[in-house]
Amino acid sequence: PQGQPAVVRCILDSLAAAYARTLGDAVRLSGQPVDVLHLVGGGARNALLCQLTADACGVPVLAGPVESTALGNIAVQARAHGALSGDLEALRAKLGGGHDVRRYRPEG
Repeated sequence: PQGQPAVVRCILDSLAAAYARTLGDAVRLSGQPVDVLHLVGGGARNALLCQLTADACGVPVLAGPVESTALGNIAVQARAHGALSGDLEALRAKLGGGHDVRRYRPEG
């Protein structure tokens, strides 16, 4: 690729293709289908990456929250100190409200 836009697009296409390969491997190894892919962290801010990932993986992508690493750490620490309890879904419900999550559907 020539020029910065073409290089960036190549990187994003490569990331989406790598996600699709990894998702395919996970499905084959687990024998379990995947209905939705969660994309978190800084990459969740990039709408083009999220859409390319949905297209490459063939499943909807839920993008966000960007602060997922910090939220996960808070949940683990709070649970260890007895301030939060419950399984993973309960912790997500307690911490997940109010965080921006966008949905991208596969196109084409």
